[in-house]
Amino acid sequence: MTEAHFKATVLTLYPEMFPGPLGVSLAGDALARGLWALETRNIRDHGIGRHRAVDDTPAGGGPGMVLRCDVIAAALDAAVAPDDPRPRLLMSPRGHPLTQARVRSLASGPGVIVLCGRFEGVDERVIAGRSLQEVSIGDYVLSGGEIPAMVLLDACVRLLPGVMGKDASGAEESFEGGLLEYPHFTRPREWEGRAIPDVLLSGDHGAIARWRRAEAERITRERRPDLLAFSS
Repeated sequence: MTEAHFKATVLTLYPEMFPGPLGVSLAGDALARGLWALETRNIRDHGIGRHRAVDDTPAGGGPGMVLRCDVIAAALDAAVAPDDPRPRLLMSPRGHPLTQARVRSLASGPGVIVLCGRFEGVDERVIAGRSLQEVSIGDYVLSGGEIPAMVLLDACVRLLPGVMGKDASGAEESFEGGLLEYPHFTRPREWEGRAIPDVLLSGDHGAIARWRRAEAERITRERRPDLLAFSS
């Protein structure tokens, strides 16, 4: 088995959550075949004192707890060599939105180092001190960064060579061309009074391509007009 070119290192308080969904389906098969590698590191191994404390109260007051900068720095330094070329990502609701373009860029690289935040967040000093890039998967807040990390890794892994059955499988999906994906149909030809559009059964590949483009534009206009404004 050849060495995986895409290596993911995940730092988390809950390493038992991995590989989770990443261990089944496309990502799991690719992991088993060595097309990518996954390493998990327990942040608590670098906790402070007898109880392995990893957090403390926020400076200036306020609710919740904050992950300590010294603990996170120690966990990162133990997991990652200084010359490791992989980007260091922090899954955070205040981060830059994860886009398909960013996913494709990450998938073409050597892999990623992903820090999963918890509690109220991470001490700002370690974000700057270890050059962490904050990434968000959406405008909502989850209990921690583990599920966002899985989302990011799944999105990257499916683009790796040899993971999907056909290279074209990802070429016409939502966001790849700036539009949402066109509708899909399969057998039976008619179901509950709803028929497959005639054009898809015509054999006219030019007409099919035009129909799909028009449908993609219609759906994008109805559901995500912001994408059209961005691409114009």
